[in-house]
Amino acid sequence: MSKRKPIISIQNIVASVSLNQKIDLQEIVDKFPQTEYNPNVFPGLVFRLKEPKTATLIFGTGKMVCTGAKSEKESRSAVEKVVNELRSKGIQITEKPVVNIQNIVASAELGGEIDLESLVFKLSRVMYEPEQFPGAVYRMDEPPVVFLIFSAGKLVCVGAKKEEQVYEAVDKIQKILEEKNLIYYSD
Repeated sequence: MSKRKPIISIQNIVASVSLNQKIDLQEIVDKFPQTEYNPNVFPGLVFRLKEPKTATLIFGTGKMVCTGAKSEKESRSAVEKVVNELRSKGIQITEKPVVNIQNIVASAELGGEIDLESLVFKLSRVMYEPEQFPGAVYRMDEPPVVFLIFSAGKLVCVGAKKEEQVYEAVDKIQKILEEKNLIYYSD
């Protein structure tokens, strides 16, 4: 059992969405002047919500990408809200949107100092070049995530597709660091 309980927080969820139909982006711009659309720069339209605070890219193909949510539930809720707002102004969306979580970015604090110099020798699948970047990059097989590990005991976890994978991966990396004497708690 770990000496400390990590503090984990979901920072961002990226979800891809398919509406299974073409969308007229100019019609959305006409009905929602607050949207951002400059097809000469980027082919997607940006539809921002204040609550939940998210940005959804909408493409003419009927594909969407929702970013900024802090939970899977909030991500799905944001997509539903965008679709409902579009429908409320007469934009035809015939099917239920298909939402797939593509990436979850989370941060974690383990509450101890991590020996990055030794980490390179005691773990495989680690990259550490302190002249280039102050953290080590560790690729975990299961769950399939990538960690940025910093000496102050802070982590960034990317690549999870479910929130449970974040918690599982952080617990697992903490146990590995403790078993290999790579983390030092000050009290």
